[in-house]
Amino acid sequence: MTTRTLPTTPAQAAQAAEPVPQARFDKLPLLLLAGLMLAALPLIGSASSWATLTVAGLAMGLIIFIIASGLTLVFGLMDVLNFGHGVFIALGAFVATTVMGAMGAWTDNPSLLANLVAVGTACLAGMLAAAALGLVFERVMVRPVYGMHLKQILITMGGMIIGEELIKAVWGPQLIAMPLPEGLRGSLLFGDVAVEKFRLVAVVLGLLVFMALLLVLNRTKLGLLIRAGVQDREMVESLGYRIKRLFVGVFVGGSALAGLGGVMWGLYQQGVTPQIGGQVNTLIFIVIIIGGLGSTLGCFVGALAVGLMANYCGFLAPKVALFSNIALMVAVLLWRPQGLYPVTNR
Repeated sequence: MTTRTLPTTPAQAAQAAEPVPQARFDKLPLLLLAGLMLAALPLIGSASSWATLTVAGLAMGLIIFIIASGLTLVFGLMDVLNFGHGVFIALGAFVATTVMGAMGAWTDNPSLLANLVAVGTACLAGMLAAAALGLVFERVMVRPVYGMHLKQILITMGGMIIGEELIKAVWGPQLIAMPLPEGLRGSLLFGDVAVEKFRLVAVVLGLLVFMALLLVLNRTKLGLLIRAGVQDREMVESLGYRIKRLFVGVFVGGSALAGLGGVMWGLYQQGVTPQIGGQVNTLIFIVIIIGGLGSTLGCFVGALAVGLMANYCGFLAPKVALFSNIALMVAVLLWRPQGLYPVTNR
């Protein structure tokens, strides 16, 4: 029979009754986004142009978030530096070109519903292909180097190079056009503000991915087990759960998100090349460094900041637009060396 020790003094009783203090939500990174928007308004001058650029920047940022969220998930939950993430992006984009090419009757149809079905099918195919490659990638290249960051970087970069060459062998080395479906072309006018239809789709999809990730990681048993496995793998395994399988699922899920992002990025650029993954990789790492390594919320805020900065600078000073995101990263790191929302166990 066990005994329970009760508080013996009023001070101990009061301390036992006090609720556990909750960490306050840090709003300063969100103010960074607001500051970027407000600072750009007087520089641009026209309110309608500012609103158009802002929506375009948010759409671009959300597409980048979809791509980067997979890498953030893998690093944040598995501690794996996957520099081969770009091959999943490229594969998803190229598979989508094949699928959409075979659905010409759907993409050329002026019906928005038919166009969304075609894009949705292409996204699903790209995600499945990237997820299958992710499973192979994890088993063959990543699993032998768990816990060895330098080897992870070298091996995954080699895997991306091999993947790019295989993509060239299948689809060729040249640019493949990926035009928007008929119903997603053009813009919608809200007064003097013009918003491209595809960018609205990108905004909705990006927000859905963000909310789904937060829900799964914070409100489900699966997310609880994964996060617990990161903190104390032996304890979770002693309870009968197979953490290795959960981690494989995380890697496959991150690869699928990269494939989805690759499809959206290809439609955003309206063309894909075998180097598309490597080109986007730099932008992805800027985003996750700004947000804080392994932080989903930080990745979301960082991606939006990068998208806004790229669009504002592209309009105001096109020659410095290529360096604007690096300047943003340097400024954020000088302010917060661990990123906007650092993960406490890093």
